[in-house]
Amino acid sequence: MRKVTYSMGVSLDGFIAGPNGEIDWSAPDEELHRFHNEQTRDLGAHFCGRGLYEVMLYWETADENPSAPEHVLEFARIWKQLPKIVFSETLEKVEGNATLATDGIAEEVARLKQQPGKDLAVGGAGLASAFTKLGLVDEYRLFVSPVVLGGGTRFFPALEERINLELVETRTFGSRVVYVRYRRV
Repeated sequence: MRKVTYSMGVSLDGFIAGPNGEIDWSAPDEELHRFHNEQTRDLGAHFCGRGLYEVMLYWETADENPSAPEHVLEFARIWKQLPKIVFSETLEKVEGNATLATDGIAEEVARLKQQPGKDLAVGGAGLASAFTKLGLVDEYRLFVSPVVLGGGTRFFPALEERINLELVETRTFGSRVVYVRYRRV
């Protein structure tokens, strides 16, 4: 069965965005960007909330910039081809290789997990929190940056029960970002 992963850059104190929504501290260098490219290439689909979907619309045309570095162009090509399932109560239509979810989160995820294909991913704080609370995330992939933000948007929501995890992989990048991958046990 396909698994669902939740992967984001995170500060040492557990935030994916600062108090004012800032994410400038998490911009990947070329080495980290290429790692993200490979992880994204290995996905069968990506679940997005409205906010992440709108931010990622940039990548629908980023490959048209001839002065962009090759690793950026590569990500744009990968992202454009990747099917996106968008959960939104306000959007009436989506662009590119995206579809609006027609079922609830649990139903949509169950349906896609049963289909053959590559693993699935969820991104964006709000949607990923809902997935986490529903027990739908099989792996957590954190890219821990050497910064303490002191507040902002948390990677993990407040939970009523703990989630027991097993460390599967670690890697340190030249940018001092540490990648940790955990699987639910």
